[in-house]
Amino acid sequence: DKRYKVPRPLGTGPSSFIPVQEILQEGAKNNDRQIFIEAFVSTGRVDHLLVVMGLHPEYLTSFWKTQYYLLQMDGPLPYPYRHYIAIMASARHRCSYLVNLHIMDFLQAGGNREWLNGLNFAPQKLRNLNEINKLLAHRPWLITKEHIEALLTTGENSWSLAELIHAVVLLTHYHSLSSFVFGCGINPELDHEGGHSFRPPSPRACDSDSCLRVEDYVNGHGLDNQGIDIADSIIAGDAMQEVEALMARMKLLQECRLDEEASQEEMATRFEKEKRESLLVAPSADEREFALPNVSRFVEDPEFGYVDFTRRGEQTPPTLRAQDYSWEDHGYSLINRLYSEVGQLLDEKFQIVYNLTYHTMAMHCGVNTSMLRRAIWNYIHCIFGIRYDDYDYGDVNQLLERSLKIYMKTVACYPERTTTRMYNGFWRHFKHSEKVHVNLLIQESKMQAALLYVLRAITRYMT
Repeated sequence: DKRYKVPRPLGTGPSSFIPVQEILQEGAKNNDRQIFIEAFVSTGRVDHLLVVMGLHPEYLTSFWKTQYYLLQMDGPLPYPYRHYIAIMASARHRCSYLVNLHIMDFLQAGGNREWLNGLNFAPQKLRNLNEINKLLAHRPWLITKEHIEALLTTGENSWSLAELIHAVVLLTHYHSLSSFVFGCGINPELDHEGGHSFRPPSPRACDSDSCLRVEDYVNGHGLDNQGIDIADSIIAGDAMQEVEALMARMKLLQECRLDEEASQEEMATRFEKEKRESLLVAPSADEREFALPNVSRFVEDPEFGYVDFTRRGEQTPPTLRAQDYSWEDHGYSLINRLYSEVGQLLDEKFQIVYNLTYHTMAMHCGVNTSMLRRAIWNYIHCIFGIRYDDYDYGDVNQLLERSLKIYMKTVACYPERTTTRMYNGFWRHFKHSEKVHVNLLIQESKMQAALLYVLRAITRYMT
């Protein structure tokens, strides 16, 4: 009967960007089901996020251990607080997917249902995190020791140092995880708000491979629908050439590195140049976020967002030089001292994703991809104003094409604006698992960058 409408899933499979067949095929190759069993036993579900991350099982194992420790193991914060902080952090990036997950977890942990009406209903102690939450999410370089002092010295609502470390690790974890969710096009779970729809697909939902192929490429090449096969072959040829050109640039850079090395002054100049050029890399103005009611009620000051670290005509904050405050020499030891084991877990996770390689690149095998991985990691840190004195930022322009830079900056800085077109627009001949690896690098480098700024502020407060 036409009077009765049956709701249908809003998306098919875990991701709106990655065909479900590819996820299943890659998952079958990996054949590492133990982590999925643990997740199901712990949470009662294997969510879409874990399924997509499962394309890289070594990383997923480390990620799951870290997240489980932060949420489930003994620690300074009560369990409902942990999930509420996850909600606050995810809401900053309009990530309804993670908000929905943690609303359920919050209630299962014995949280007060009234707090879910919005931030105004939460305890003042949690609401006091709002300022550092928005700074960590969007402009971490603005965090000072005064922000730390305000949280630690507010009478009955003050935070202990151990509690604050737990909170900022959770905040940065969920800010960066929101980037991964949007960067991989993770679909809502079936039981989430927005997971089913009675409506026909929206224009945004039609931003798919088939829509792109007809509208962008066929019309772009002056072809009618009869010419789709020709358009596909043109696209495939262009994508193949992009891979070969990237391989050639990597080889040339490796050879040049053996012949000569740039001076410290030259490398500093190249960093500043890359910072300035990042101003020109941004999503177009008409790609806006879609905020659902279940998200907006957890956000104060919603207009506050990312701004470029380097802005024309303005005095910019000083660059954070990695030699002055680094994860290896400073951040790791501080976290380990105040929240034991977490520093070790985070360090392992950073190391795994940074060094993760299958020695492949698109159709090529036996490739050393370390130069490419380092360029991706350091470009994200550059966007957040962090410089490595021993790195030649000229490599970034050589190795990262403009479409990839646009995608990376969007996922890192305003992930809610990520579109299928952006995802499809870079590395067109690479495997989806390789693009997921890019998202993992973005996620972890963003988290580390934010942690460096807040841990530096905590160090300054303590000294």
